[in-house]
Amino acid sequence: MEVVICKTREEASKLAANMITAAVKKNPKLVLGLATGSTPVLMYTEMANAVKAKKVSYRQVKSWNLDEYVGLAGTHDQSYRYFMNENLFKKIDIKLANTHVLNGLAEDVDKECRAYEAQIKKAGGIDIQVLGIGSDGHIAFNEPGTSLKSRTSCVYLTPSTIRDNARLFFKGKEKDVPTRALSMGVGTICEAKKCILLAFGKGKADAIKGCVEGPMSQFCTASALQAHNDCWIFCDEAAASKLKLKKYYAWRSATKLGI
Repeated sequence: MEVVICKTREEASKLAANMITAAVKKNPKLVLGLATGSTPVLMYTEMANAVKAKKVSYRQVKSWNLDEYVGLAGTHDQSYRYFMNENLFKKIDIKLANTHVLNGLAEDVDKECRAYEAQIKKAGGIDIQVLGIGSDGHIAFNEPGTSLKSRTSCVYLTPSTIRDNARLFFKGKEKDVPTRALSMGVGTICEAKKCILLAFGKGKADAIKGCVEGPMSQFCTASALQAHNDCWIFCDEAAASKLKLKKYYAWRSATKLGI
């Protein structure tokens, strides 16, 4: 696990985007795992800027998103499919048919989740998985208490997640946030060849502390990434503020990245 500590979220987002851009240039048929929320938006903007500058092309790239709300159509302006279309897919040259988001309106959610796992496997697995982290240390919608070996499934959201997502996606109205979602499992996520997790702000400091230096536990599902052999965490100083070894992490990652 490498922890890259930057002064600002803008700097961290650019470094993460550069890592993805370099990977796509090396392998034009890269398989990406993508995340929603406010955290990766700046990174997606940087990725789009690289396409606009003709530094990279996503024409052959395929993507699979982490999750989707149960009960929302992909055309709903609060769905994660809609979010991805607006914040990334429309801004790069990826083929929409090569982008995959779980179907929140699936009649058989278990079948939908099994099919999603099969699609990822058929594509050769995810090369780079982008992640955010919840204030309680969850990744995707894998709330505290989720098995670290879990697979893609239908999950119930905690009140804290509903509250956080109402702020981000539902104009502050918690009553409008679905209580269930379809989500990649922790085990599914950890099978990606590389993981890139972004975290910004003081509100993520405890989560990053648990993820990086806490015990590996189902009560902080992001802690499962400690066992991953190629995981990069890009964060600002506020999010890294509670790490005991932050100076060492900063030196080591800067040395590896040549910055």
